Amino acid sequence: MSFSKTKILVLNSLLACVLFLASTANALEIGKPAPDFTLKSLTGENLKLTEQRGKIIVLNFWASWCGPCRVEMPVLQDFYVKYQDLGVSVWGVNVEQENQAGRDFLKGLELTFPILFDSSNTISDVYDVEAMPTTVIVDRDGVVRYVYQGYKAGYEKKYAKAIKKLIRE
Repeated sequence: MSFSKTKILVLNSLLACVLFLASTANALEIGKPAPDFTLKSLTGENLKLTEQRGKIIVLNFWASWCGPCRVEMPVLQDFYVKYQDLGVSVWGVNVEQENQAGRDFLKGLELTFPILFDSSNTISDVYDVEAMPTTVIVDRDGVVRYVYQGYKAGYEKKYAKAIKKLIRE
C-alpha cells in the first residue's frame, strides 16, 4: 500500500514539474525568441508573428478602458508611418474578452497599423502582460529586445531610441 502512495506522490511531482516547465517554456524573456502566435486582425487577416522575420515588430497590448492606451495610440500611429519603410511594423493587440468595446475605442483614431484581438487572453498571458498598456519590441530575428509597462508622456522617446537602435543593427 505504501508503495502505491509513494508511486502516486512521485508521479504527481513529475507531473507538476512538467506542467511548470511547459508553462514557462514560452514565457516572455528579454533576449529570448518572442513567443509565436497567430491572431485575426480587424480587417480579417490572420497575422503570424514568426512570418514577420526580417521586420522589427512593436507589439502594443491595450484595452478600451485604459486612459494611457488612448493617449499612446496616436504615438504608435506616428511610429508606424515614420518607420514602416525601414522595416518596422506596429501591432495593436486588444486584450478584452468582448472586442466590441475595443472596436468602439478605435473609432475616430484613424489608425492604419494592424489591430489584433486576443479575446481569450492566451497571448497576453504568454507575454506576461500585467499593466495596460504593455509594449514589447521584437527585433528582426524574432527576439524580444525591449518591454515597457504602462505609458507616460515621454515614453515615445524611449520607443524611438529602441527602434532606431534596432534599425541600425
